[in-house]
Amino acid sequence: MRQKKFKSNTEREVKDLSSWKPKTDLGNKVKSGEITDVDAILAQGLKIMESEITDSLLPGLESDLLLIGQAKGKFGGGKRRVFRQTQKKTKEGNKPKFSTVAIIGNKQGYIGIGFGKAKETVLAREKAMRNAKLNIFKIKRGSGSWESQSAELHSIPFAVEGKCGSVRIKLIPAPKGKGLVCEKELAKILKLAGITDIWTKTDGQTKNKINLVYAAMDALKKLNTTKVMVK
Repeated sequence: MRQKKFKSNTEREVKDLSSWKPKTDLGNKVKSGEITDVDAILAQGLKIMESEITDSLLPGLESDLLLIGQAKGKFGGGKRRVFRQTQKKTKEGNKPKFSTVAIIGNKQGYIGIGFGKAKETVLAREKAMRNAKLNIFKIKRGSGSWESQSAELHSIPFAVEGKCGSVRIKLIPAPKGKGLVCEKELAKILKLAGITDIWTKTDGQTKNKINLVYAAMDALKKLNTTKVMVK
């Protein structure tokens, strides 16, 4: 059976913005056209509380779900899956819950990540997508490898480190054409961020995919806050 590939911004995920009724002051400014650039929001450190704000200012976003779960059973055991299932024992029996992690990006430096948890897989995915849009941020891209003279924004300008739990990760600029030398789920994030060449070093319990992903996001955010000494 042919597996259906997950696509972003389907009709189900992106609401008709013409019928959007903003509930926040920031949403009203975006809806009225007073704010037309997402950079103006990010520069002021304003918190996005409505996913439609991101949809309005960054149309054409792509998205994906990360493989954070693991299938169980005689035949499917060990296979990675996008939903992680947990169960809570109650008097009525076991009640399952599903969690997933979604990422969004436009391959031009904008990236967002969101975690969703619900009793149904569809609701968990929708929550993750919505949260990813609320957590959108912009990264600094460049060509920081000493082996490359490219002026294209294909990598990162300098090495950065990030952490989450016991996981540590270091992102290192790579020359053009090297590709993404990293774990597959990290490659999904970097591609949507617009990075095509990079080296990575990891340490800790990297089998914990959620911590690995959030460590990478922590490193990407530091591209905007790290000050570089000019010689």
